Amino acid sequence: MAREVTQEAFAAAWAAGALVVDVREADEYAAGHVPGARLMALRTVPTRSGELPTDRPVFVICASGNRSRTAADWMNSRGVDAYSVTGGTGTWARAGRPVVAGPQERAA
Repeated sequence: MAREVTQEAFAAAWAAGALVVDVREADEYAAGHVPGARLMALRTVPTRSGELPTDRPVFVICASGNRSRTAADWMNSRGVDAYSVTGGTGTWARAGRPVVAGPQERAA
């Protein structure tokens, strides 16, 4: 079972520069996401989880917390220290925390 983190604990980790992975689809991500979140749609997690570090926590977020639990389970089984964010992006936004719209920026 995926380990979960509260919105408050996630907010503190995010403010400290934590790695955030958003497992929603690209259109959902573009509509609004946690600033700095890396897009990795749930269906791609099995093939892309090797891109994630194993030496620091990874916070996994979706719309409400369902897909992020599935993704965090998969990541944990592959050696990633992953935590599902309870309530997801919806709860994050409703709490008045920052959300940005638009596609993921590409690294140069």
